[in-house]
Order: sequence, then C-alpha cells, then structure tokens
Amino acid sequence: MPLSLDGYRSAQMPSVLLIEDDAPIRTSLTRSLRDRGHAVSSASTALDGLRSAVEDRPDLIVLDLGLPDMDGADLLRMLRAVSRVPVIVATARDGEADMVRLLDAGADDYVVKPYSAAQLDARIRAVLRRIDTGRTDTSLTVGTLRVDPGSREATLDGAALDLTPREFDLLHYLAARAGQVVTKRELLTEVWRIPYGGTDKTVDVHLSWLRRKLGETAQRPRYLQTVRGVGVRLTAPPSPGE
Repeated sequence: MPLSLDGYRSAQMPSVLLIEDDAPIRTSLTRSLRDRGHAVSSASTALDGLRSAVEDRPDLIVLDLGLPDMDGADLLRMLRAVSRVPVIVATARDGEADMVRLLDAGADDYVVKPYSAAQLDARIRAVLRRIDTGRTDTSLTVGTLRVDPGSREATLDGAALDLTPREFDLLHYLAARAGQVVTKRELLTEVWRIPYGGTDKTVDVHLSWLRRKLGETAQRPRYLQTVRGVGVRLTAPPSPGE
C-alpha cells in the first residue's frame, strides 16, 4: 500500500514510473526493468507523468528531459514542489553545468544517454538503498545542531533551518562524519553524485550558503571548519568559557 507521495513503498517489487516520449526506448526499458524485478508504468508526456506520479505514487521516477509538452527540468521542479519521490534524470546533456543544475533542482541521480538497462537498474537500486537508509537513520546531533534524515529537517539552537535539498544533503553528509575532514572531491562524488569532472567551486558556493544559514562565515567559523588544501570538517563549537 502506498504510504504517501513523499515516501516510497518498502515493497518486494519496487514500482518505477518511466517518463519517456520515445516509444521504442520506452518499450525496451519497460520490458528490461520488469525482467529485473521492477513494477514499471510509463508516460510519454510531462503532464501524463505528473498525473501518474500523483495518482500512482511510484517508488522512483526515471525522467527523460526531452519531452514534447514540457522540458523535463521544469517537470522536475513541479515534482519537487509536491513530492520527495526519488528521481533519476535521463539526459543527453552531459555538460557539468547541466548536471549540477539538475542535481541542485532535486534530482537524486542521472544517467547520460545512451545507457543500458543494466546501468539504469543498478542506479535505481542504489538510489532506493540510499533513500531507505536515510529514512531509517536516527537523527544526528552536533553541539546544538540537529539533523534528522527521516524528516529531512535540521535545527540550530532549536530553530528550524531553511535549507534547500542540496544544502540538507551536504549538512547531513558532514554531520554523519562529524570531526572528520571530508575532501571536496568526496563531497562531489557522494553528495552531488559527480564521480569525475566536477569543480571545487560547486562545493565552495554551497558551503558558503550553508555557513550563512548556520550564522557563521569562513573568517569566523563555528561549525564548518576549513582545512586548507584538504577539505572541510563539521565540529561542535566550544562551550562558553572553554
């Protein structure tokens, strides 16, 4: 039974909604994913896909960007306005700027065309494992900072932090490794899902935004400590008097 549009079902057979306008690709992927143990439904337009996402509540969506009635990136933003259902973007756009933009808009992963059904299946299983782990993890506390992966909420001194999805993912990754130095390359790989070709500037910009929301700056850090030439470390600030 579906739980909500914001969750996915912990079922034996994950349900996948494939939003793809190319009929041969849609038919081939549907057959291949079903053979690999997924319950697959499909839509050929953005509006039909949005309707299916709301009514059928799939465990995960595979979203093609080149749709006839709307750019897939716009549909992704519409989905994120109402749901946290995992989305894997399928795209021929392999530029770094496009990838970062889509991930920042709320995509959980992406595959670049042409791709095989086996690769897509592996990414679907990886995303669902990651989401499942996030939902069962207990909240993390570092000083007066609390990060709850289940509700995807973070508070500082008891006040809610207004974080974007990417900022929350970044904060959660660092909080789960509190006290450890994390490299920017690791953050690009694990948070942005860019295993190669990314730039440190992407991380630097998001760390700057996160610092602002934590009430600190790079010059006057509290939680986010820069380790020059290595990376960043999240630590609890010293108590007054220490």
